[in-house]
Amino acid sequence: MRKIKRGDNVIVLTGKDKGKTGNVVKVIDEDDRVVVENINIAKKHQKGNPNAGQPGGIVEIEMPVHISNVALVNPATGKGERVGVKKLDDGRKVRFFKSNGEVLDA
Repeated sequence: MRKIKRGDNVIVLTGKDKGKTGNVVKVIDEDDRVVVENINIAKKHQKGNPNAGQPGGIVEIEMPVHISNVALVNPATGKGERVGVKKLDDGRKVRFFKSNGEVLDA
């Protein structure tokens, strides 16, 4: 079970966007990377494609960030915190914040 999933609100811990928060758009499993909206923006020189209706020029795209450089934001404290996985009595696996034991997946 992944500790960070698509749709989670995360904070960036290192790099040029340190301290910024955003939602996870995509998780790339094979590289342990995540794409976060409006984080790690790069400019790409894109060739136009008239058949698809895409104009050419310089476009800004979101690049992946390594999963170790982001932390899940705890809504109670507003800070990035570590996440663990535990098994409940009914057999379900759920994620929880290690600081206060609060369960994420209800």
